[in-house]
Amino acid sequence: MAYDNNNTKIGSYSYPFADLADVRTRNWPLVESPWNVPALLALYLLMVVYGPKWTARFKPLQLRLPLFCHSLAMAFLNAYICLELFSATRALDYSFSCQPCRVSYSPHEMRIAAAFWWFYISKVLEFADTAFFILRHKWTQLSFLHVYHHSTMFFFCWIFIKWLPTGSTYVPTMINSFVHIIMYSYYALSVLGPRTHKFLWWKRYLTGLQLLQFAIVLLWASQLVLRGCEYGTWLAPIGAAYMVPFLYMFGSFYVQKYKVSTAAKKTE
Repeated sequence: MAYDNNNTKIGSYSYPFADLADVRTRNWPLVESPWNVPALLALYLLMVVYGPKWTARFKPLQLRLPLFCHSLAMAFLNAYICLELFSATRALDYSFSCQPCRVSYSPHEMRIAAAFWWFYISKVLEFADTAFFILRHKWTQLSFLHVYHHSTMFFFCWIFIKWLPTGSTYVPTMINSFVHIIMYSYYALSVLGPRTHKFLWWKRYLTGLQLLQFAIVLLWASQLVLRGCEYGTWLAPIGAAYMVPFLYMFGSFYVQKYKVSTAAKKTE
């Protein structure tokens, strides 16, 4: 292994800060090569650009069964991730406010690292959400917010599993997986037909929960920076800044979708 400042070569891969990568997860599937991320993102963005043009020539598909199975599987996967992180970090007495990184092969630490890997893989599986929108001709749902969210989250999760599958990374991961349990449960129920729609009155509160998630993570990451936590000093300010556009975009969506539409109905 040859080192050159912050650049190092591992196998046939050479890229910045590779020598700082976590030794436990370095060779895990879709983690080792830095080309996995741009390759998968390129395929995803090609689907976003050309998928609607191709499917527009055909009738929209219903895909109720595949969509239900995918949503249910994603809900269970996120539940597994959330429970694994919660139980393993409690067993190790992890701090919520500031938990330094640990490179350890203890059973609980490896459970945490494995949960982070599944979280990373879940972001790949979430690309199917976009494919469903395209095949079902749900063009309005194929928004900049949707594409930005899916593509950037995938990139950040690769950073987590590559460099920081330990420490305070568990906090935003556990919060996000919890929100996705509720979100994918809603998606699963929504495709069962009109009989279940009357039970889905809480859709607006799901968006509110997502906004609350971003606000909590922003405040949490900010306190990491302010208190000088030993965890990921280079990642904490980036993570805090990353929440700002989500708060703005999801907030704008919430106002436009629920506040403006409600006001319009009252004036009719």
